[in-house]
Amino acid sequence: WFLSPFRSETQASFKVSRTKNRWYDHGEGIGGNVIDLVCKILKCSIKEALEFLSDAIPINIMEQRYQWDTTAINIIPCTNIKIIKVQDIMHPALIQYLNSRGISLMVANTYCKEVWYRFKETQFFAIGLRNSKNGWELRNKLFKNSSSPKSYTHIKRNCKRLIILEGMFDLLSLATLEQELLNISDIMVLNSIAFVKDIEPYINNYEQTLLYLDNDTAGTGATKYLMDTNHKVMDKSDTYKNHKDLNNYLCDGR
Repeated sequence: WFLSPFRSETQASFKVSRTKNRWYDHGEGIGGNVIDLVCKILKCSIKEALEFLSDAIPINIMEQRYQWDTTAINIIPCTNIKIIKVQDIMHPALIQYLNSRGISLMVANTYCKEVWYRFKETQFFAIGLRNSKNGWELRNKLFKNSSSPKSYTHIKRNCKRLIILEGMFDLLSLATLEQELLNISDIMVLNSIAFVKDIEPYINNYEQTLLYLDNDTAGTGATKYLMDTNHKVMDKSDTYKNHKDLNNYLCDGR
């Protein structure tokens, strides 16, 4: 039993069944599955709820109001993840996964590592991108995850241009498509669209900022917000128009 996320109350009226994977709000007399819950909390469509749920695991919704959207998503990393080993990427399954996403092993090893970790007594391995607080973004064919602490990734090269990307595979895709551009730029990988306000002050340190955010509601909203608040910002999403993101564009062009 939980306090309802839909109103203020002191007595729990919101029930979640762990066996049925269903919820029921006794105060409103409504219930459903996880998609129904996300749709109601975010006031979004089923398609947008599925996009939200695919972004990372686990997730937590916080009712913070940003200027470009009515709700912000704060992705909470797994505090029970224990990093066991970090090395160059060499596991065949990870190399196969990279190939399926159009990324070469050489490009992946330039920015990422093979990370072995333990979660709930089970050992996993993944492609890992270290963030600026020494936490890890973890990706393999089956799971999206992150270890504590969750943060953005800032790759500093003392350049006058900043490139802002949304996630790990956006970085690897741009490195595949425009390696020379990355070589002469500092790089910021958000690792969650919720970090847009956190990285905003860095923009003032650069003469130019290029945005490569997703062509979805959250990405286009964040792009508009940053462009409205800083004249140094340029939207580069037209590079992959008609595609959700850089990796989708890269894979579609193979």
